[in-house]
Amino acid sequence: MLSTTNLTIQFGAKPLFEQVSVKFTDGNRYGLIGANGCGKSTLMKILGGDLEPSAGEVALQAGLRMGKLNQNQFGYEDQRVLDVVMQGHQEMWKALTERDRIYADPNASDDDYMRAAELEGKYAEYGGYEAEARASAILVDAGLDEPLHNGPMREVPPGLKLRVLLAQALFSRPDVLLLDEPTNNLDINSIRWLEGVLNDYEATMIIISHDRHFLNQVCTHIADLDFQQLKIYPGNYDDFMLASVQARQRVEASNAKARDQISDLQEFVRRFSANASKARQATSRRKQLEKIKIEEIKPSSRQNPYIRFEQAKKLYRSAVTVEKIAFSYPGTDVKVLRDVSFTVEGGERIAIIGPNGIGKTTLMRCLAGELKPEKGRINWVENAEPGYMPQDPQAEFTEKTDLFHWISAFTGKADDEQIVRATLGRLLFSGDQTKKSVKVLSGGEKGRMIYGKLMLTRPNVMLLDEPTNHMDMETIESLQIGLEKYPGTLIFVSHDREFVSALATRIIEMKPDGTIADYNGSYEEYLRAQGIAG
Repeated sequence: MLSTTNLTIQFGAKPLFEQVSVKFTDGNRYGLIGANGCGKSTLMKILGGDLEPSAGEVALQAGLRMGKLNQNQFGYEDQRVLDVVMQGHQEMWKALTERDRIYADPNASDDDYMRAAELEGKYAEYGGYEAEARASAILVDAGLDEPLHNGPMREVPPGLKLRVLLAQALFSRPDVLLLDEPTNNLDINSIRWLEGVLNDYEATMIIISHDRHFLNQVCTHIADLDFQQLKIYPGNYDDFMLASVQARQRVEASNAKARDQISDLQEFVRRFSANASKARQATSRRKQLEKIKIEEIKPSSRQNPYIRFEQAKKLYRSAVTVEKIAFSYPGTDVKVLRDVSFTVEGGERIAIIGPNGIGKTTLMRCLAGELKPEKGRINWVENAEPGYMPQDPQAEFTEKTDLFHWISAFTGKADDEQIVRATLGRLLFSGDQTKKSVKVLSGGEKGRMIYGKLMLTRPNVMLLDEPTNHMDMETIESLQIGLEKYPGTLIFVSHDREFVSALATRIIEMKPDGTIADYNGSYEEYLRAQGIAG
């Protein structure tokens, strides 16, 4: 259906990947995974025809249509929602816009009108006269009410914009669908909706995602980009993890057996090569030695940071009490928070969930002291020492300094170079990387540096707003382990269900009216209480 032959892409001296030959076959859903920077998005652009490879070719089976998810959710703000969806059928949209341009031109010639008639036929052939009705039906299925359909995209709530873009990708009824990070910026309920849509749609799909639960729910195969090669594994992400570990163990066991055999043969040759009566056997052993091969185990491009959090002081009772706080942003009448009250006990692990734009970050900023409630109070106990990771940590990296000096500010000890280098090394920054300016860090690198700050400052309460944003799976898994071992109090916002399920002992759900629902239990227990399958 979609295949590559000897595909190579090279930027500079070292190729991202080379000689990749693979077939994505009918109806399978492939999760494309790999470490940050290994070339996943680059490969996706090549498969979609948006980037030329250095060598090799991509072939889409004749007569098949490809759809791609546009990642720019704010790229159509002034366009009508229905028009955005219909643009998913490029040929139909091109025929429509060219036809309308001719009809709107007062100086159009007879030849122009002949061209318009030809375009009218193409438009009809592509199903243009039913297009708006079909686009509207897709939007209704995606959860967008009809009053939004004829309005501009800027009126679509942020949490629903990606649904419009997915409707755009599905509109042409593609046989192959390319989805690069479709769960980015989606809340938990929207991700669950997306899983249902993709599982019900018949097409070959290639999906990049760092959401492990999503990959387990949707994918039939995993395409692992590592060692500059692409290897396909049947099954979902958990199946891949088991199969890849077992494959490596088999190679290691085979190599160990081969090394023992080599050692025995070499010992025989050494002892008897000068013995005339054993010369023939020694020669035979040498030939056996030449045939034994040790399979090379290449180092993976994946790296796991070492993340461990400690607390300087233990909280024995409550950590913070929130009493009837309210908040609205200046210039608006919308109450983002309304009479919100709860108490956090020491050692609790609370996940704050809810749709995008509902006020989760506002609540976290109030707890962190960045915002002051209009009314009500937030009372931290005397020994509470909160540490905060904002959703966007950009404000932490505005000074002209390098990684070494930035992290040095949080050691609590003057000029403790050993502690600084050890911390940076655990976060995968070493050598000349420590001299890099903090201003050029990627989103994932900034996140790791914030982890380092929290590791060194040792807060007894951690406030984490989307701490897995921009992270690869290895970093997410390491962070999860670090937080599972953390003895302090944890309050966090996340849309990663695997992460929430592993950590939360209590759920605070934010409601559209500015209030909260407080559930004491795990995320799975919360879902069951809501009558929702996990």
